[in-house]
Amino acid sequence: MTFIKLSLNKVILSLIDVHSLIGSLSFGWRCVLKVLKLSAQGLPQSWISLEQAVIHYAAGDVRWESGGEVAVFHGGTNAITGQQSIITVNSIIGTKGVPKINPFDLRSGLTNTKLFIRDRNICAYCGDHFHESELTREHITPFGQNGKDHWMNVVTACKSCNHRKGNRTPEQAHMPLLYTPYIPSLWEDFILRNRRILADQMEFLLAHVPKSSRLVA
Repeated sequence: MTFIKLSLNKVILSLIDVHSLIGSLSFGWRCVLKVLKLSAQGLPQSWISLEQAVIHYAAGDVRWESGGEVAVFHGGTNAITGQQSIITVNSIIGTKGVPKINPFDLRSGLTNTKLFIRDRNICAYCGDHFHESELTREHITPFGQNGKDHWMNVVTACKSCNHRKGNRTPEQAHMPLLYTPYIPSLWEDFILRNRRILADQMEFLLAHVPKSSRLVA
């Protein structure tokens, strides 16, 4: 059990059991909803749970907020002041401390889910749109020809096109690419890694992605 002293508007209210605060929200909603955590300078750091966000608020780590309010938690009442402890959580928070992510050092992890979202579920060879269950990670230069499993060597392909191309390059198979691969930026990666982004969070992230990004289209 974790107990934290909450300071709200510079008034010490009470010792709060953070877990009891979070318990007032349904389990399903806690699992789905994520808060976008940024550094104080505005660089994205991670998607965090409501419980993690409440701990940042209670510890006084939140320097600024953006987006809308997504949850309000009520704690105990201070025996001296008679005030009830309240934490309001916004969808985007900027936190103090040294950023853990350097945008110049970022290497976006490659997963099928991220790849399909980057390519908007469109096959790079036939151009049709598919459900993710019908898509595959297709290596432009196949493993059999020393191809690598890297963002710049993979595209989204339907199962039929992937099978037809086989262990050949697009040139060898006479199947030209309809779009080119690229490495997602820091901001794009944060969009790719969360499938349930709130509208204000998406607006904030899209304002920073490159204009050439397929996520903007």
